[in-house]
Amino acid sequence: EPMWLPFDHPLWIVYSSGTTGLPKPIVHGHGGIVIVVLALLGLHNDIGCSYHENSFGERYHWYSSTGWIMWNSQVGGLLSGTTCCIFDGSPGGAKDKPDWTTLWRFVAQSKATFFGAGAAFFANCAKAEIDLTAAGDLSRLRCLGSTGSPLSADTQAWFNDRFAALSKTNGSKAQADIWWANISGGTDFAGAFIGGNRELPQTPGAMQCRLLGAAVEAFSEQGRAVTGEVGELVCTEPMPSMPLYFWNDKDGARYRASYFETYPDNFDGSGRGPVWRHGDWLKVDLDGSCIIYGRSDATINRHGLRMGTSELYSAIEALPEVLDSLVVDLEYLGRDSYMPLFVVLREGTVLDEAMRAKINKAIEASLSRRFLPNEIFAVAEVPRTLSGKKQELPIKKLLLGQAVEKVINKEAMANPACLDWYLAFARDYLARTA
Repeated sequence: EPMWLPFDHPLWIVYSSGTTGLPKPIVHGHGGIVIVVLALLGLHNDIGCSYHENSFGERYHWYSSTGWIMWNSQVGGLLSGTTCCIFDGSPGGAKDKPDWTTLWRFVAQSKATFFGAGAAFFANCAKAEIDLTAAGDLSRLRCLGSTGSPLSADTQAWFNDRFAALSKTNGSKAQADIWWANISGGTDFAGAFIGGNRELPQTPGAMQCRLLGAAVEAFSEQGRAVTGEVGELVCTEPMPSMPLYFWNDKDGARYRASYFETYPDNFDGSGRGPVWRHGDWLKVDLDGSCIIYGRSDATINRHGLRMGTSELYSAIEALPEVLDSLVVDLEYLGRDSYMPLFVVLREGTVLDEAMRAKINKAIEASLSRRFLPNEIFAVAEVPRTLSGKKQELPIKKLLLGQAVEKVINKEAMANPACLDWYLAFARDYLARTA
């Protein structure tokens, strides 16, 4: 017999990417996870029991490593009585012989009805112009899911066209206009804020709706909910699966600082708050559909894999030639992200090709080739606050075209003179990419 436990009894510890230091050890509760996962998979993703005649003989596969919260979510499919199909291996084939049909062949062999993966996977498949007909019989597949980073409209439309063509040969009515149950959420609460609804229209590049029980808004700089404009993704009411606490965060200070520091109690003088700030740019349209425009904080998101900048700094600054460094990752819809790395080198060290190769080798050895920067630049200083914190987010905003007076307060900088170099770099970068 199972042991009966309280609703908020700790279930597991999952780790965040470590944006502001060491990864956050997040403790979730049993009851909250059950409710949120059931709402996402059973209601929004419309995943049913494998053995029920009205559930299409459901088979569910979401490609994930065990270190990503989507692994936990996939196992949650068992709550709906769904058969979970597990794949162990690289989704893109071997390094020396890339093959982006690998997962599609698995989908065909397992007769999956729902297939999800990171947005980067679908983008790579489209870039490789894979032939879905070579994967085998995909006729049982009725729904696709994407998360991890924004899925571009072009990528989604590319697959729509391919599946519409497939439907003419395999007779699948679902694939004539295949449904995308794309989601946006996080490890932080092991769920989604935004997702799909089979009864709503869908537009490539957008997600269909905010989830049941998720009081999600896009906040303006004044802390007001806006429609049709890009703002900070916030959740104004509690959700059952929000963390119980962080492991070893005895007074809850780190928990509060992570999510509620921007909008604390009475943040706008109206008595409201605290409000959960998630760290994404969001636009909610008049029809309720939503578009995510990437991270609003300094988290690195390369090819769908998120990582805190501290891990990159640890690898780079372990080199004796590197005194300081700063990295920003610019995410875009419809084109690849751009990640420049700025390094302060020891006197007498020149940033030549040999030094660039040494920096890249250190990153690859400690992390992965996925986190190699697009370009490396030598700078005199890294901009820092008076308290010594690297000012990643203001530099990121400058490179995205925002006005300097709106993103940084020079009086709060320890070294404001160094900002001139970054302003000139931003102007040049924006001119090059216009």
